[in-house]
Amino acid sequence: MPKPAENPTPGVGLDLGTMNIVSARRTAKGVETARMRDVFLDLDAEAKKMLRLSGVNFIERPDNDQIIVVGDAALEMANVFGREARRPLSQGLISPGEMEALDVLGVLVQHVLGKPKVKDEVCFFSVPAAPVDADRDVVYHRGVFERIVEECGYQAYASNEAMAIIFDQCVKEGFSGLAISFGAGMCNIALSINGMEGMSFSVARGGDWIDSGAAKGVGSTNARMCALKEKGLDLMKPAGREQEALVLYYRELITYCIDKIAEQFELIRRQFELTRSIPLVISGGTSLATNFPEFFTQVFEKKRKRFPIDISEVRHASEPLNAPARGLLVQAMQEMED
Repeated sequence: MPKPAENPTPGVGLDLGTMNIVSARRTAKGVETARMRDVFLDLDAEAKKMLRLSGVNFIERPDNDQIIVVGDAALEMANVFGREARRPLSQGLISPGEMEALDVLGVLVQHVLGKPKVKDEVCFFSVPAAPVDADRDVVYHRGVFERIVEECGYQAYASNEAMAIIFDQCVKEGFSGLAISFGAGMCNIALSINGMEGMSFSVARGGDWIDSGAAKGVGSTNARMCALKEKGLDLMKPAGREQEALVLYYRELITYCIDKIAEQFELIRRQFELTRSIPLVISGGTSLATNFPEFFTQVFEKKRKRFPIDISEVRHASEPLNAPARGLLVQAMQEMED
């Protein structure tokens, strides 16, 4: 990223994850980010007074005498009451089964973005690549977020999530690299040479898939599995039956992604020539588990001999939750300058 300036170029990057919504903006102090948990929980309207006192974000629904709590508080309250927090996004895309999803997403995006700093400020927002293992269409998802961002007063541009990681993390390699974004709903993959996208796709598995599989295996809930991960799961030293279940599903997810990359690259091998080794960058909220880079490398090394891409190193993004938003910011600033 460029050094801080007194009058930084406007523009904002917006990463729309299944678990977190993150924005990145350039200020005189450098790149500043804002985050909000992408979850909600419905409660009776009687809780409104206490929520106002505690400063919790919520949406009033007078039509059904309920309120909707959004953000981190929703997940905390779901764990307290033994309930599953609801998601406006499911498996990386807008959840078709959640009637309140669009209202919730509008509030979350507006809260994270804030008002434009200049007229027609550019916002690049993330969209997943088409999944290769599921029949899902990203057109509706992209169109809805384009409308939401424009209603916030911005010029909206969609961009690939994994490519954004390369724009943030592979500057010294001239934006050449292979990126895997381990998200909650999906894992997004992109291969880039000199900033040109050579391959991109997603797989319909992620952190939620890990939580669900581990929860079923030990008879627990998805919310508890997610909480265990975020409290400090050490992938190299699992403690207890629940953590061991999580580690098993982490290993399976990583293996699945590596195999899919090899499979998809074989389809373009004759049209795409790599003349040098490139870094493999891992990022995303699911990669925040303790020792994830070491665990990933351990799994990858068993596959390296048959992996069709020459990898120079496995690199963990310096800010895994913020890397996509920061890469999107690079694109937004470039668009404003042009």
